[in-house]
Amino acid sequence: MIEGLMGRKIGMTQVFDETGAVIPVTVIEVGPCVVTQIRVRERDGYEAVQLGFGEVKPKSLNKPQRGHLAGAGMLKRHLREFSADNPSDYKVGDVLTADLFEEGQIIDVTGTSKGKGFQGVVKRHGFSGGPRTHGQSDRERAPGSIGAGTDPGHVFKNTRMAGRMGNARVTVQNLMVVEVLSDRNLLLVRGSVPGPKSGLVMVRRAVKSSK
Repeated sequence: MIEGLMGRKIGMTQVFDETGAVIPVTVIEVGPCVVTQIRVRERDGYEAVQLGFGEVKPKSLNKPQRGHLAGAGMLKRHLREFSADNPSDYKVGDVLTADLFEEGQIIDVTGTSKGKGFQGVVKRHGFSGGPRTHGQSDRERAPGSIGAGTDPGHVFKNTRMAGRMGNARVTVQNLMVVEVLSDRNLLLVRGSVPGPKSGLVMVRRAVKSSK
């Protein structure tokens, strides 16, 4: 069995359980994904299944890309590789859908977080800033000291300072599948997942869950 599929984030909504409690869920369109290549240990040094997702016009791909996807019989925008229990069970051209998942399953979702541009330390790292009084008129959102003077005499690497925030690969672990709408390839996942609406996400079986 393959470990996961690609999809896109549709947005958030809410559903009600059997007791009437509100459950916030993220709607993810998972698949259909097509198998575009099988990685084998003898040739590639490892085993995996390469999947394609997302419609694309032929003119958006160059000739080598179109040739690579010719065996699958359809052109896809995104290509990602997933491990599988037995990759030989799949062949190029197979189409995988949301039926891979089931209600109550625990999953991990990986996406690219929203980019927020250049931000200060208060927003980026949660600093408190300086005092708001006693003559401190311009230290309200400043980071304060970033290191000692004579010894060590320099600023350490990875010191938390202002900089670009977001637009990074983020994985949210141990989310529960509340409902699977297989006829529309939709998953309702409890909680939020990284990225904007229509953002590419990868949905995998959870690796750390004990549930």
